[in-house]
Amino acid sequence: MTKILMTSVRPDEQKAINDFAEQHQIDVVTTSKPFIDDEAIAMTKGMDGLVIQQHAKVPDNAYAALKANGLKQISTRTAGVDTINVPLAHENGLKVTNVPAYSPRSVAEHALMQIFRLLRKSYAFDHRVAQNDYRWAGLQATEIHSATIGIIGVGRIGGTLAKLLKALDARVLGYDVKPRKEMDGIVEYVSKEELLQQSDVVSLHVDLNDTSKGLLTLDDFKLMKPTAGLVNASRGPVVVTQDLVTALKDQEIAAAALDTVEGEEHIFNQDHREDGLDAVPLVKELHAMDNVILTPHIAFFTNIAVQNMVAIALTDVLTILDGQSSPHEFN
Repeated sequence: MTKILMTSVRPDEQKAINDFAEQHQIDVVTTSKPFIDDEAIAMTKGMDGLVIQQHAKVPDNAYAALKANGLKQISTRTAGVDTINVPLAHENGLKVTNVPAYSPRSVAEHALMQIFRLLRKSYAFDHRVAQNDYRWAGLQATEIHSATIGIIGVGRIGGTLAKLLKALDARVLGYDVKPRKEMDGIVEYVSKEELLQQSDVVSLHVDLNDTSKGLLTLDDFKLMKPTAGLVNASRGPVVVTQDLVTALKDQEIAAAALDTVEGEEHIFNQDHREDGLDAVPLVKELHAMDNVILTPHIAFFTNIAVQNMVAIALTDVLTILDGQSSPHEFN
């Protein structure tokens, strides 16, 4: 019987894993541990396949060990592959697959919710109400059909968000190195500078790679309206966090809704009620701001997305073990 190891498994994934294993008559061994050390590498002995999901890097010594253990692939049940040294994996005969489109609507709907919260200034009302201040002076909202929303990265997720916004009669600007013809009539493609200058809210939906790291800096925030907001539901390093903190403090922009930040691997999906956020000072600083909405990288976390991430990743493993090519192989 085919035996596959899945690491970093959460309780909410277990039913989808069990259903897939029963349907395909395979044995899926699960662990909550991430694939980050020699103990995790040792667990691959006797396995036919490996599926991971994590924020930390796969250790470089893992690839040769996986090859020695007879594995042919690494599948990550995420869109990003930045935790995997793809060239080193290929050197050791390991194919790498990801899940590029587990559910574009999951992240797009989260971004839309945060856009509404920024336009309605709910972050400021939440702060006031928490202090028993129920006044609403100075917090007039913007109706979405009168707003201009800028999307940086108009791919699967950004394009889905654009369609949702267009249905609400918002003006949608887009910046992408590869504009898509099918978005004509939905998105007005402009330069990055024009998008930043004109948008009431900017929403980020780019992959993390060498060209997108540090995509938004203090100079970029200075181009934005002082009343504008930022939504980041892509990856933390796309934004230079210290520059964002400065821009928020200096009122270069009004607010930010962040589902991902630099250093989140030390904070998100963990309980820090006892020890606080000292491990990542910039996250601690953002958390203390009344014009920042923090969510712990949960834009993807929906019923459909979780099922798809499990099923697509495991299907890729079986496809490769069967000697075929997966459409999700990362080259």
